[in-house]
Amino acid sequence: MAASAGISRKVVSHEEWLAARTEFLKKEKEFTRLRDELSKQRRELPWEKVEKNYIFDGPNGNETLADLFAGRSQLLVYHFMLGPNWVEGCASCSLLADHFDGAIPHLNARDVTFLVISRAPLAQIQAFQKRMGWKFKWLSSNGNDFNFDYKVSFTPADIEKGEPNYNFSTIPFQVEEGPGLSAFYKGSTGNVFHTYSAYARGLDIAIGAYNFLDLTPKGRDEENLAFTMAWVKHHDKYTGNDVVDAKRGYTPPAKMHDCCKEGA
Repeated sequence: MAASAGISRKVVSHEEWLAARTEFLKKEKEFTRLRDELSKQRRELPWEKVEKNYIFDGPNGNETLADLFAGRSQLLVYHFMLGPNWVEGCASCSLLADHFDGAIPHLNARDVTFLVISRAPLAQIQAFQKRMGWKFKWLSSNGNDFNFDYKVSFTPADIEKGEPNYNFSTIPFQVEEGPGLSAFYKGSTGNVFHTYSAYARGLDIAIGAYNFLDLTPKGRDEENLAFTMAWVKHHDKYTGNDVVDAKRGYTPPAKMHDCCKEGA
């Protein structure tokens, strides 16, 4: 047996290793085929027409949802957790956002526009975006119902009820902002359709770092954490000697007035 960093596995000859790996490859191929079939069924889901005229505040001024397609027929919107008066964006959303910039030229080449929307005012968004060094287009939905309609923002009354109201009413959500990803299509007549939304674990596929970790001996190594992503920090906060508090639950980013109270 080999043991290192708290894990141990049977050590075998190359021939035995190859036999086990080849046998497992059958399961991986089966999973790939099932994923392809699931993706096909996802594309065959019905659509709903977007009836509201949402106006967003962005780097190009005010733009409608239809404007955001930028001449393409498909639009992906990441709902980033950055609420009004938050000091910074969610660390977990920031992990996803670290993957966005490099993918965008490739998505554009396939008739897809990708951008990010949050409920924070634009100036607040741009300050955090500058700090993180991201270049993707990021707009504010502050002043419209977009975040609430797509079930990624919640009122104090929603939170007080404590009822399942996130991920298609399957998860009680106890903070004002949640993550999500929504897909839209614009036809030749200019009508916009909502085709798909994903939340919670449905966003895993967008986290390249998770996909890499899944290939390692220790995997994501989150099983003993009270909050699975408790290890995640903004990329400018890692020190190289980071210690994870396994008992720490999810803690929303501080709000501006909270900081004022702390500094008083």
